[in-house]
Amino acid sequence: MKHIIAYIKPHKLSQVTLALRKVKGLTGMTVLDVKGFGRGKKEDVPLEEQLYDFVPHVKIEIFCKDDLVEEIVDTIEKSAHTGLRGDGKIYICSAREAVRISTGERGENAV
Repeated sequence: MKHIIAYIKPHKLSQVTLALRKVKGLTGMTVLDVKGFGRGKKEDVPLEEQLYDFVPHVKIEIFCKDDLVEEIVDTIEKSAHTGLRGDGKIYICSAREAVRISTGERGENAV
């Protein structure tokens, strides 16, 4: 199992969601509004004034079977792309275990 974490621009959420709904086998996703900053910094603004200068993004979290990872990542990458700086990032992590609380199922069956 894998845990996919994607940070995208808020205005791309609808497009990404519509594209992900077409992925057969995707069982769901979680969406959170987040703020943060990346590598880019404003050279003409003092660092202490940049402390609260966070950029809004949307965080998408998906747990999936290993065979869906490439399709999901490609779908997010293509549908979230604007060609501008700060389009976002996608991280892929291993998920060791999953438990469905309502049934007690474990592993990939719980995803």
